[in-house]
Amino acid sequence: MNNALDEIHTSRSLGAKGEIFQSGKSNGNTFSSQTLIPLQPALLTSKAKTRLAFCRGNRSNKKAEESSVSDAFPEVIPSHPISKCLLPWTKSCTTQVIKIYNEDNVSRAVEVPSDITARDVCQLFVLKNHCTDDNSLTLFENLPHLGIERIIEDHESVIEVLSSWGMDSDSRLYFRKNYAKYEFFRKPLFFPDDMVSISSESNSTVDHSQLIQTFLNSSSCPELHGHLQAKEQSRKSWKKAYCLLRRSGLYISTKGTSKEPRHLQFIADFSDCDIYTISSKKVHGAPTDFGFCVKSTESSSARDLKLFCADDEQTRTCWITAMRLLKYGMKLYQNYIQPHQKHKASPMRSISENSLVAMDFSGKKGRVIENPSEALSVAVEEGLAWRRKSCRSLGGHGSPSTSRTSSSSIALHLAQPWFYGKLSRDESQRMITQQGLVDGLFLVRDSQSNPKTFVLSMCHTQKIKHVQILPVEDEGQTFYSLDDGHTRFTDLIQLVDFYQLNRGILPCKLKHHCSKVTV
Repeated sequence: MNNALDEIHTSRSLGAKGEIFQSGKSNGNTFSSQTLIPLQPALLTSKAKTRLAFCRGNRSNKKAEESSVSDAFPEVIPSHPISKCLLPWTKSCTTQVIKIYNEDNVSRAVEVPSDITARDVCQLFVLKNHCTDDNSLTLFENLPHLGIERIIEDHESVIEVLSSWGMDSDSRLYFRKNYAKYEFFRKPLFFPDDMVSISSESNSTVDHSQLIQTFLNSSSCPELHGHLQAKEQSRKSWKKAYCLLRRSGLYISTKGTSKEPRHLQFIADFSDCDIYTISSKKVHGAPTDFGFCVKSTESSSARDLKLFCADDEQTRTCWITAMRLLKYGMKLYQNYIQPHQKHKASPMRSISENSLVAMDFSGKKGRVIENPSEALSVAVEEGLAWRRKSCRSLGGHGSPSTSRTSSSSIALHLAQPWFYGKLSRDESQRMITQQGLVDGLFLVRDSQSNPKTFVLSMCHTQKIKHVQILPVEDEGQTFYSLDDGHTRFTDLIQLVDFYQLNRGILPCKLKHHCSKVTV
């Protein structure tokens, strides 16, 4: 499917732009510090420099501008006359200060150009924090007065989103990971068979390998249908309704499951609407935890929201994903493949890394280990030896325990990014849900019911499971196990490493750990 989509995709690199300045951790609207931290000139791509050059142009002198720009950049500017609408960069280079929050409500003020996109903002924080861009970093628009939030797509203008807020609005931009943002491109079986049909006249199913491509094709569109709980306008009650999603918009059948045009009530199209999830169930009295809504970009009133509730997370995700695909089309696929193209263009390993070889210094003379299997086993043994040595040296530190080994094991895993200590069950579920309900997303925490044990919280099939990690005593040494001692590990690090490579008794391998991003 990706090969077919690549043929109609034209890539466009994003230039790093903007300046970041530090502001304390205040949640107010004033900034205590304004020390500018400009990006290095080397980080600006040729397109970004071209963009800055365009910004200095004089729109009033159009002919002179076109001539001078064409002479300076013949490889960029086409030979035919350029329309103003084709060059959004010719607007004045104004900047604006925006405030970004993370999960802990710590804020950072960022000075950005007026045409910056959501992906550009994410890239600024990637460069600032020297972290890896794994295509999961996401900006969210949170509207607490309406109890809703949504993903800001990578290509969307951040300033346009802010301009839709009122002057005294308490709305916020949140920056966090969302592994489910493009999951439908990775999993062909994303949509259940009973929810999708080719057209309103036929209930025949679509080939899953071509389903997403059919969504992106502007000349055709699968039809999504099913029962949802819909909130009646100007009332507090919710009513079960049969809903249909077509390229022309969202409809509700007024007569059972009939799809006849005379029985279909038009609800909304997506040319001037955005799709949100309901973040506060109490605000709208939602019957389930799986609510979503369609909101007009021109209205900020709760009365104008089109509110719906699904029976489970999978159903809600399918409806929201289909609406995103219909609204943005190929732009979503371009957003998805752009980081992958960047990784392909850059070498994965440096020259110095390629020159490294495995060596064995156990004998009188060192030797090169040419067998890859032997090199791997030596590396594993060396790691275990280091861990045992660390256990002996840390025996007197950490939490109180019945043995030196268990005490040192606790000290070893405390610094791991997947360990969250005394996190409650509800908080762990909230964190996993916020970062995307994809298979293998996990974290490890202390058990609330049994202080001597730990809990592995993980996601599978968009459901969160909690598995106890039990200590097993054997000859005075403490091990950890998920299967009553059949598979034992000396510490939690070894346990997590094992289940990242092997499924074992778990429903799937551990893939992504929950991590809080820094702003």
